[in-house]
Amino acid sequence: MRSTRKITVGGVAIGGGERVSVQSMTNTDTSDIDSTVSQIEALTEAGCEIVRVAVPDMRAANCLGEIKKRTKIPLIADIHFDYRLAIKAIEEGADGLRLNPGNIGARYRVEEVVKAASEKNIPIRIGVNAGSLTPELLSKYGGPTAEAMVESGLDHIRILEELDYREIKVSLKASNVPVTVEAYHLLAEKVDYPFHIGISEAGAGVAGTVKSAVGIGVLLYSGLGDTMRVSLTGDPVQEIKVAFEILKSLRLRDAGPEIVSCPTCGRCKIDLVNIAADVEEALGGMKDKITVAIMGCVVNGPGEAREADVGLAGGDGVGLIFRKGVTVKRVREDEMRDALMEEVKKFVEEIKSA
Repeated sequence: MRSTRKITVGGVAIGGGERVSVQSMTNTDTSDIDSTVSQIEALTEAGCEIVRVAVPDMRAANCLGEIKKRTKIPLIADIHFDYRLAIKAIEEGADGLRLNPGNIGARYRVEEVVKAASEKNIPIRIGVNAGSLTPELLSKYGGPTAEAMVESGLDHIRILEELDYREIKVSLKASNVPVTVEAYHLLAEKVDYPFHIGISEAGAGVAGTVKSAVGIGVLLYSGLGDTMRVSLTGDPVQEIKVAFEILKSLRLRDAGPEIVSCPTCGRCKIDLVNIAADVEEALGGMKDKITVAIMGCVVNGPGEAREADVGLAGGDGVGLIFRKGVTVKRVREDEMRDALMEEVKKFVEEIKSA
């Protein structure tokens, strides 16, 4: 596990051995306060721990105070080019900034932002993206390579370090998974700042989910990653769901249910697909730690169902319900979903009362 400095965004600690936190970004017009607050509330309900909002102009910056007042999780302002937006965001109560000091102009502008951030202990994320590297770096390295991204990150870091400012976290994102992974590995050898990890412009649906899971999963398994965002096209709430599944799969988080279900084959004699979908939907809002197995045949089914906290092993139109390895009832196919959920409810109630 990589040893890093620890910073704090709002009340959320990042780095220094703290657990990996989950972030997202709103896709609303930030100046539409009600819509932005509504989306942040939905993200918070899904488990988001830090949220970022775009601040493209002063109109949006002026709305941050009211948004902050009406939401519960730390708020990060995403700033580009105009240093005055960063200063206004801090005045409005933003808990952190995402900016690159090299793209906001003259040094005195950077100094003004750093001074304001230091006074309120506001951390800054240096966010390097392969799609916005300077022409000089692209020419030097022949394209958006891992080395080019690292040099860009180090250039930005150096500016802040020269101003004796070290409340920093860093991201190096590309849509190319191997390039992203290589970049983080290279930078990890040079700095001890915490990393914000993710795959940029990952896409939508299955493709975006898989690309994010592979890239972020490899980094987390390598011990590189202190906070993360899954970047998917569409509703950002889906990003949170995918993020927690990635963390749970690596045993880095154990909140909420884990569903084990077989892929189905010719041995399956029940409507496993719809049963599994119904159970997953029913468990969607649950925060309790529980493993639920939904298995469709007599080969692997009984073994997996016994290993789960609660499990179903399907047969030919019938199934067995297990709880902690013990068979509790035999049910018909039309009873399976309700019987399984009944045992899940009993199990959770027993945990809470123990």
